[in-house]
Amino acid sequence: MTSHIPSVSVTYARNGNSTKANELGMRTMQERAYERRGEQYLLIKSPPASGKSRALMFIALDKLANQGLKQAIVVVPERSIGASFNDEPLSRFGFWADWTVEPRWNLCNAPGSDGGKVNSVGTFLAGRDRVLVCTHATFRFAVEKFGVEAFDDRLIAIDEFHHVSANPDNKLGAHLGQLIARDRVHVVAMTGSYFRGDAEAVLSPQDEAKFETVTYTYYEQLNGYDHLKQLDIGYFFYTGAYVDDILKVLDPTEKTIIHIPNVNARESTKDKHKEVEHIIDALGEWQGADRETGFQMVKLADGRVIRIADLVDDDPAKRDRVSAALKDPAQKNNRDHVDIIIALGMAKEGFDWIWCERALTVGYRASLTEIVQIIGRATRDAPGKTRAYFSNLIAAPNASDEAVNEAVNDTLKAIAASLLMEQVLAPRFEFKPKNPTSQAIPGFDYGEGGYDPKKCNVGFNEETGRFQIEIKGLVEPKSPEAARICKEDLNEVIATFVQDKRSVERGLFDEEMVPQELTQVRMGKIIKDRYPDLDTEDQEAVRQHAIAALNLTQEAKRTLLGGSDGEPKANTAFVDGVRSYALSVRELDIDLIDQINPFGEARAILAKTLGEQRLREIAAIISAKQTRLSPEEAKDLAIRAVRFKKERGKSPSIGSTDAWEKRMAEGAAAFVRYKDEGRYG
Repeated sequence: MTSHIPSVSVTYARNGNSTKANELGMRTMQERAYERRGEQYLLIKSPPASGKSRALMFIALDKLANQGLKQAIVVVPERSIGASFNDEPLSRFGFWADWTVEPRWNLCNAPGSDGGKVNSVGTFLAGRDRVLVCTHATFRFAVEKFGVEAFDDRLIAIDEFHHVSANPDNKLGAHLGQLIARDRVHVVAMTGSYFRGDAEAVLSPQDEAKFETVTYTYYEQLNGYDHLKQLDIGYFFYTGAYVDDILKVLDPTEKTIIHIPNVNARESTKDKHKEVEHIIDALGEWQGADRETGFQMVKLADGRVIRIADLVDDDPAKRDRVSAALKDPAQKNNRDHVDIIIALGMAKEGFDWIWCERALTVGYRASLTEIVQIIGRATRDAPGKTRAYFSNLIAAPNASDEAVNEAVNDTLKAIAASLLMEQVLAPRFEFKPKNPTSQAIPGFDYGEGGYDPKKCNVGFNEETGRFQIEIKGLVEPKSPEAARICKEDLNEVIATFVQDKRSVERGLFDEEMVPQELTQVRMGKIIKDRYPDLDTEDQEAVRQHAIAALNLTQEAKRTLLGGSDGEPKANTAFVDGVRSYALSVRELDIDLIDQINPFGEARAILAKTLGEQRLREIAAIISAKQTRLSPEEAKDLAIRAVRFKKERGKSPSIGSTDAWEKRMAEGAAAFVRYKDEGRYG
């Protein structure tokens, strides 16, 4: 196992704001969502443990009592998450009503197949009870059976909304589109990760524009905790079988969820039960299973006995007993109830174990969304828990291995997840073009010396976790939709970019690559594909805002780890890092930001964890399969060459010493060649 160099390490102030309740019993995020309760279409983007389930209860009760809706239907991705919407005595904490679900209408607890449950939905729709909870699958079948009109004048609340997709093959997305088109329902959509692992859009741009968004960031959530102060995220490489090396990362004194690899994954030994046995054996001496909970008892070398919950065992009786013990409400605040949970497909989204300090995942998971969900298992606040970790163990790529391409793909995906989490965990960026009339914004701290009208300033609001950054030459969005994207959706744009395999490959391994090929050409294409209805200027505004957010995060990261011991600096380090970069350059302008390789810092970490020699071997393999400019890329470069000529009065030169000018000239020449060959239709 290589040395522990976290790719992300962030610290927070622990100001307690996110856990305080108002006079109605609402925490900060819930209060913010409740203020928008009158919206017909509401999207709540908020991290795990921020209280989305209860926020929905407050909103749904108001819609049923005061907004004329007949019923509320809560839709969750899997049965286990249905428990999040069990009865809550909200009036005990100051609200004017309690949340109650008749047992027969929580279909997540009902036996039988979805077919029988669909009939129950029909009975509910025809009755007078107010609230039903069911799975995404049951809801899909019910819409197919009864039609969208059967749901008129009702609230449809969709939990874990990232399961929806605008792709026509996604049934839930298609049904939602039909409901929105009919415009007779209210929708509350909730998610901790408004992006999908397959980079598909969750909603079509037309439907998305109808939603009012409530955003509560990871920064606000973690900064407002009482206990958790630091979160580290890292990918670590191993050789051989992972079970031989796992104790180099697994500390039995930490409360840990271990996700072993799928049996079809490269990292799997193909015998998941033996892997669990091997982990238990490596930890200590097995003492038998607890009769009541089914937990495995293991005696460590120091004599302490730890309790391990095995959720991998296929025996339904055993697994159900363990699962029930983990959900026992009487043990929710008992830190000593269990020490380690070993799972494969379980204990991900919606799984609540506040004491979890480390999420340890072997092999790359199915998607970025899944990684974000797993990280969320460790980011709960709990007494005595000051630090949390996400560790992703990945088989190191070996240049002599036939499976090197698959190994490199897993590495690229792990880096993409790390880059995205950096963005998700950071304060929010708000960019402003620098001009002679620019001035300080009230509520923002501009650092030592305050606001300087002669320079590009970096302001930060600690309470809201928002940056206000001035950039020379920045294009501002013109349309309301482009402004909304720049304000709300930069992380979603960045998620698509960091999942673009060719961009990550070139950014990490191609030393001849000109950064603008990624920041302008590749990101530009992603924006055009994702937002085709925006005009060219608005597309450029979104591109610039997204690249500025990504690259300023990378530049700030250089100062995040203090000293050779890898201990992070104070929770102001990220703010200091952004300011430090802004002060170190002569002028903070968009051309300068476009010249930064978004994957440069990830490459530096990869070199340390993997080794320069291994990195060079992989780079050679990648470069050997690189293809020349595609017709589409050549056309994009030719357009930028025309823009260059307008601005400079001369065409870009193939002999220029400026790498980007040279690349534009090459692209223009390739465009002419492809055009002569009839490659553009």
